[in-house]
Amino acid sequence: MNVARSAGSPLSFRPKPGSIPDSPGVYRFRDAHGRVIYVGKAKSLRQRLNSYFADFSALHPRTQTMLTTAADVDWTVVGTEVEALQLEYSWIKEYDPRFNVKYRDDKSYPYLAVTMGEDFPRVQVMRGAKRKGTRYFGPYSHAWAIRETVDLLLRVFPVRTCSAGVFKRAGQIGRPCLLGYIDKCSAPCVGRVTPEEHRALAEDFCDFMAGNTSRFIKRLEKEMRDAASEQEYERAARLRDDIQALQRALEKQAVVLGEGTDADVIALTEDPLEAAVQVFYVRGGRIRGQRGWVVDKVEESSPGELVEQFLLQMYAEASPDSMPREVLVPALPPDSEAVAELLTEQRRARVEVRVPQRGDKKALMETVERNAKESLAQHKIRRASDLTTRSKALQEIADALDLDQAPLRIECYDVSHLQGENVVASMVVFEDGLARKSEYRRFAVKTKEGDVASIHEVIMRRFRRYLEERSATGELAADDDDGHGPIDPETGRPRKFAYPPNLVVVDGAGPQAAAAQRALDELGIDDVAVCGLAKRLEEVWLPGDDQPVIMPRSSEGLYLLQRVRDEAHRFAITYHRSKRSKTVKESALDSVPGLGPARRQALLKHFGSVKKLREATAAEICEVPGIGPSIAEVIVSTLKGESP
Repeated sequence: MNVARSAGSPLSFRPKPGSIPDSPGVYRFRDAHGRVIYVGKAKSLRQRLNSYFADFSALHPRTQTMLTTAADVDWTVVGTEVEALQLEYSWIKEYDPRFNVKYRDDKSYPYLAVTMGEDFPRVQVMRGAKRKGTRYFGPYSHAWAIRETVDLLLRVFPVRTCSAGVFKRAGQIGRPCLLGYIDKCSAPCVGRVTPEEHRALAEDFCDFMAGNTSRFIKRLEKEMRDAASEQEYERAARLRDDIQALQRALEKQAVVLGEGTDADVIALTEDPLEAAVQVFYVRGGRIRGQRGWVVDKVEESSPGELVEQFLLQMYAEASPDSMPREVLVPALPPDSEAVAELLTEQRRARVEVRVPQRGDKKALMETVERNAKESLAQHKIRRASDLTTRSKALQEIADALDLDQAPLRIECYDVSHLQGENVVASMVVFEDGLARKSEYRRFAVKTKEGDVASIHEVIMRRFRRYLEERSATGELAADDDDGHGPIDPETGRPRKFAYPPNLVVVDGAGPQAAAAQRALDELGIDDVAVCGLAKRLEEVWLPGDDQPVIMPRSSEGLYLLQRVRDEAHRFAITYHRSKRSKTVKESALDSVPGLGPARRQALLKHFGSVKKLREATAAEICEVPGIGPSIAEVIVSTLKGESP
């Protein structure tokens, strides 16, 4: 690995001529604090990196912003383009660079999931992150579409759908739930089928959803004919209804390609700032689901480059059985052979990446592209104003508080307590107007002298940690070329409290803002702005000012400050409640020998608090149902600190 480190304009950290190798590799741009802000790969590191420093005015505006934010660049040489693809993706995942392309779901899509990792697999609708040991089908546009399909299939494959609690309860009472009585569950909870038989049903369910449908229908038709020939007409009628249920489930999925076709059809539409991607999942020739993403274009990218970045993010962590044999794309990636090789390794079988030229696949691609265009149009309606207002809000805050630049990183602090007990504080972080929850922090406050003192303590603790991290990494030394600033060199991850904010917001008025400023002054920090936001009239207070800064009620800047303050309040309240709940559970009554949970609850209900219980006599305690004279004496002695 090589590194070029400096600060200032892009030319100030341009690598020396001849120092960049002419070989494949991956490079990282870092900001002045050492945080990775962009990761890229190149067939030739020399040509790619030199293009950033050749003609600044010809670069894409967002690339210019990235370069002016950066303070150094380093690179790693690899052997092949496949290695470069793998390293680029792993670094993007690890560092989450702010200037890299990130495809975001345009909504949360539901999946049909079968928990094959459990002893008794369960069929359910799931959203969010995928779990190990669970098979997923979809995604689907609507949850109701999954539930209709599941309701039809449970006639033939009666797999459990109940929660763990319902399943356990049915086993305890020896009676199945309603689905067990109407034959839509095989009721493994009460032993109607063995675990092996139930797992076989779940595997058949998965096979049918994966596209192996014909063998089940043929099997049922044979059983129906056999039942009819043996004059078992009721059983034959039930099998006929099962066949119709499977056929109706298949009818809900449109046939678009040949029966043996397994492909993901990907279409892309873009404008100068954003791009939208739509994917149709085709399994067994039928559309099993669809999904959409949107992305902010960081730099000038060709359709092929956007496709390559999308394929890496989409398939890098996919399970082999969820990947198709064929990926149809609107444009081939620049390194299409390397991408196909990487996907083949992931699937453990051949994957083809190609552009459809004619026929049904070309027609389906056009349909997916129309969906992508509609998705981008809808996204712009929802997000265009949001992108604009975030920039406007940050600029309005900078203007109102007389800041040199827009506060790209805002930290807000709030104190929460109940009558001075269990005092806690929260720190929330907003970057570029959006919450960055991974950097939220919470504090158990030691001082009990009021909110002003608590704010002072928390700000002191947070920024003392910041100074300690800088000192530990050598960032305070001007000639330190080897330190990585706030990045932990062992893990490569950001250190806690490592990045300073542009603006500190405290929940409160002038005194709270002054306490925060006093803490910063005592630590010698003079490059962080401070303000307070009072709840009553939503006034913005600056330290030392007698009058608040009044921002218009319709101001986007004020609205952003309110959102930041409300998020800090929510985070503090959540922590305070959990701590208070823990304190209540660790009551002084826990130390009373022979006093169980039921009688502790009865005592607290009767007296209202431990404080009033301490003031009660043994005779008064005996009035509580279930408390006798001997245990009452033990309670009095224990609460007074005497040996019972």
